[in-house]
Amino acid sequence: MNQGGKAAVLLVAHGTPENADDIPCFLHAVTGGRELPQAVIDEVQHRYALIGRSPLLDFSRKQAEAVQRELGLPVYLGMRNWTPYIREVAPQMAVDGVARAVVICLAPQNSRTSVGLYRKAVADAQAAAALNGGKIFTTDFVESWHDHPLLAAAFAEKLEPGWKRACREAGSDLPVIFTAHSVPERTIAAGDPYERQARETAALVVAKVGGPVVHNWRFAFQSQGMSGGPWLGPTVEETMLALKQEGHKGIFLQPVGFLCDHVEVLYDIDIAFRQFAQANGLKLWRAESLNDSPLLAAALAGVARKRIG
Repeated sequence: MNQGGKAAVLLVAHGTPENADDIPCFLHAVTGGRELPQAVIDEVQHRYALIGRSPLLDFSRKQAEAVQRELGLPVYLGMRNWTPYIREVAPQMAVDGVARAVVICLAPQNSRTSVGLYRKAVADAQAAAALNGGKIFTTDFVESWHDHPLLAAAFAEKLEPGWKRACREAGSDLPVIFTAHSVPERTIAAGDPYERQARETAALVVAKVGGPVVHNWRFAFQSQGMSGGPWLGPTVEETMLALKQEGHKGIFLQPVGFLCDHVEVLYDIDIAFRQFAQANGLKLWRAESLNDSPLLAAALAGVARKRIG
C-alpha cells in the first residue's frame, strides 16, 4: 500500500458482551439473526456468569493503543458482533480523513468462519457508506499473520517460564498441548487453511523456545460448536486422555489461536478443562495469555508497517 492520503490501521475482532444479560443480543449478532435453542443461550449465559465478565474488549483496546504508539499512526478497533461495531467504526474513519487503511484481524490464522466474516463486515460497512453518499477509504486486508516471528516470540515468552514453573511443581517434564478454536470439518474440507496455519504457529513457538525445552507436544482443537455437524478435532479432552494413557499425570496447555483472555480461555480452559482433568486424575496448567504483551504489539505493528510501506 503506497497510495497517498492519510493512512491508518483497523484492528478487527469477534467482540464480546460486557455481561451475561447481553448474551441473547450478542448471539443474535453472531448467528446473523438465526434463532438458537434456549438451552444454548442459557449455557452461554451460565459460562459468562461463572467468569464474571470477558476482558476481550479491554485487552483489544490496549493492543490497539500499543500498536498506535509503535506506528505513530491512528489505530482503530472494530468488532463484528458487539460494540464498537465495525459498521460504526469504518464510517468514522472516513470522517476522520483516513484515505487508506491496513485491516488486521486479532485472529492470526485465516478461516472463512472468522477472518472471512471480518472481511465481509468491513466490505459491507464501506458499501453502506457509499450507498448513503458517505466517504470511503481503500483497504489492504491482511489475510493471516500466523507465521510472524514476533508472534511466535510472544507466545514463547509466555510458554517457557510457565512451563518450567509447572514442571517444578509437577516434579517432571510436562507434555504441552497447543490449542486453537475448532471450526466445522466442512470448512477444512472446502480448502480452508486454518488447521494448517494453527499447527504452523505451534511449531514456530516450539522452535522459538527450543526443542530440548518442549520436546513432547501435541495439537488439539477446543470450543467445538454445539450444532452444525462434526467439528475439527482432536479435542483437548481426547488428547488429555491419550497423554494419560502414556503415563503422564500433568499437562501444560497453551492456546495459540487466541491473543487474550476471554470466555474460551477463562471458562473453557480454566474451568471446564481443569474440571475434566481433575475428574480423570490429571493436573492441568496453562500459559498466560498474550493480553497486552509488547511483543504482540510489535508483531501487529510489523504486519501493518510492511503493508503501509
